[in-house]
Amino acid sequence: MKNREVVEKWVECFNRADIDGLCELYHQDAINHQVVTEPSNGLEEIRKLFEIEFGRAKMVCQVQKIHDAGDWIILEWSDPAGLRGCGIFHIIDSRIAYQRGYFDQLSFFRSQGLGIPDEYLNLR
Repeated sequence: MKNREVVEKWVECFNRADIDGLCELYHQDAINHQVVTEPSNGLEEIRKLFEIEFGRAKMVCQVQKIHDAGDWIILEWSDPAGLRGCGIFHIIDSRIAYQRGYFDQLSFFRSQGLGIPDEYLNLR
């Protein structure tokens, strides 16, 4: 699978809340760092991140633009409520080795009708 296709598949799985499908796209020792929380290190923590997030909210990723820079793919996205963000993926051997996500957490909670927790995530 080409690197861009990995991210396109990631979006498909994300929009189905398909945690198993998402996890298949990551290396075992991958890092997923959403800037609103501490990095998730390794597949077990990444799975837990998705379980928590899909358990709390209905999330939809609408692709605005995909920038292909070889091993690095940048995904600009929005959701139906108007939230916008950006994901940066480092792809090695057709798997995500590193992901970094940028979005406004407060706007996310408000758009989902969620209360703002004292602590966003506690994976450890």
